[in-house]
Amino acid sequence: MVQKAKILLVDDRPENLLALEAILSALDQTLVRASSGEEALKALLTDDFAVILLDVQMPGMDGFETAAHIKRRERTRDIPIIFLTAINHGPHHTFRGYAAGAVDYISKPFDPWVLRAKVSVFVELYMKNCQLREQAALLRLQLEGGANGQSKESAGLLAELSARLAAVEEQAEALSKQLDDDSADAAAVATAAHLERKLTGLRRALDALEPGTGGAPSLPAQS
Repeated sequence: MVQKAKILLVDDRPENLLALEAILSALDQTLVRASSGEEALKALLTDDFAVILLDVQMPGMDGFETAAHIKRRERTRDIPIIFLTAINHGPHHTFRGYAAGAVDYISKPFDPWVLRAKVSVFVELYMKNCQLREQAALLRLQLEGGANGQSKESAGLLAELSARLAAVEEQAEALSKQLDDDSADAAAVATAAHLERKLTGLRRALDALEPGTGGAPSLPAQS
């Protein structure tokens, strides 16, 4: 069973959280509420999220401060952040949002279809990265079990890993083409390119395990 991605919704107003849940429910992912920056940071300590929708105007720790804390943590610094704001203070304010690490900055009221489409791209990229980490973990198990040479069992596992990786490679290529066609956000395109580089490294590692290629390669990092 494919595990659902988690999406963090951060807003101090319950009615805004309800509206976001109504918009994003069609994605069929796990929506997690946080009513403050502090509550969001607490949720990020234990759970992994595909994307964060972060309100700018909040009492206490505002969206900019919350984003700064998120980007300082190694565990969370790569999570995409979409800022939502009801106040448009002009280019200066928008620039501050991007400087804080946001991948997008959307003013309310926003188009629900556009927001859902943007979030779905980051959810799909997150799922592909999860699949890639799974392939890397299985490959490490194969390397540990096959330290004394290629057995029938290890050869069979290698073939299965190669087939699974091929499926992920095909999906990643289709996603990259979709991003190009839709003129997507630069951050989404960069994330997709990062995923493709990881897939290329894992493919090389798998190819190096084939009989007669000289033994175990170093594996790509999981970040």
